[in-house]
Amino acid sequence: MAQINDHFLKLKAGYLFPEIARRVNAFTEANPDAKIIKMGIGDVTEPLPEAIVSAMHGAVDEMANRDTFRGYGPEQGYDFLRNAIVENNYAGMNIDADEIFVSDGSKCDSGNILDIFGHGNKIAITDPVYPVYVDTNVMAGNTGQADESGKYGGLLYIPVTEENEFVPAVPSEPVDLIYLCFPNNPTGTVVGKNVLKKWVDYAKANDAIILFDAAYEAFVTQDDIPRSIFEIEGAHQVAIEFRSFSKNAGFTGTRCGYTVVPKTLMGTTSSGEKTSIHSLWNRRQSTKFNGVSYPIQVGAAAAFSPDGKKQIAELISFYLTNAGLLRAGLESLGMKVYGGINAPYVWLKTPGSLSSWGFFDDLLGKTNLVGTPGSGFGSAGEGYFRLSAFNSRANIEEAVERLKKFFA
Repeated sequence: MAQINDHFLKLKAGYLFPEIARRVNAFTEANPDAKIIKMGIGDVTEPLPEAIVSAMHGAVDEMANRDTFRGYGPEQGYDFLRNAIVENNYAGMNIDADEIFVSDGSKCDSGNILDIFGHGNKIAITDPVYPVYVDTNVMAGNTGQADESGKYGGLLYIPVTEENEFVPAVPSEPVDLIYLCFPNNPTGTVVGKNVLKKWVDYAKANDAIILFDAAYEAFVTQDDIPRSIFEIEGAHQVAIEFRSFSKNAGFTGTRCGYTVVPKTLMGTTSSGEKTSIHSLWNRRQSTKFNGVSYPIQVGAAAAFSPDGKKQIAELISFYLTNAGLLRAGLESLGMKVYGGINAPYVWLKTPGSLSSWGFFDDLLGKTNLVGTPGSGFGSAGEGYFRLSAFNSRANIEEAVERLKKFFA
């Protein structure tokens, strides 16, 4: 009889967002006339920018002609896109085009990256945190069982709450892999270069590697906030960066992202020898991935055209205005609110003694609004709640009015 990967059985009952969907579906079946506004999952709502759509149409037409048809592309991504990424996003950061690996999204890469790391690594994650980081480590066998609070043995949890101003402190003990995400999902908060420098210095001192998720970097509005960890001196020796076209250019349904792996980044074999992380990731992608489709990569490259940049800037401004409306509306009600300035997420304290899921059920039942319980991102997220600004302006304005009635 075929044996399964028993580590999957250690996973908690369900991934956060399917559990939200289950509860919403049950509520909808019981209340078919309810006008639900969903601000839970971070999925974009506005159409792809015209410059990108036009480029994709042209690429599809190429695929219809024998002279311009393309079959398998390079697993690492076409040069035209890798070069555009470097020229537009990493100018002056000493990143080469062959250190860019184009993929079908940063979520996939942040999970797949574990393929090239061995068991026995000490892993640090912030708490609350994007659930994929934790769950993929559970699946890979890097953790023990979860305790009553939902924490898994084998992971070092670093709390980020209002008590420490959402700034993760470097550990007092050595770790091997470190997950950092800024602008942060779920809290929407950011950190300055001084904080990232401490982490880079810590990683260098402990031969650790930082897995830096910069999926929301395009939403940074403050000049003194870094968008890439490679703005920090020494990061090329200790960091991998994940980025995405999903949230800035609307690619959640078309799928394109990329991972930056410097050639100077080294890992250690079980016998203690240094080896190139870049070459391992290249081997992994060449074996397990056939690359992103040509029309999608052409569309992604169009994001860097003059029209593409302008249209994406308008899209980001639209979502940040939504976030500002949510934040201002909640603050006017006396709520403690974080994020919503450099990120499309607003993170709020639940009122009174309501738990995160209690607030979810109360909000859904009384206002037909859907958000994300903070506890779904980790035990330190208990007592918090995330609202996404990815929505139409009309829905955001309606949501603010419903919130005002809810707290009246």
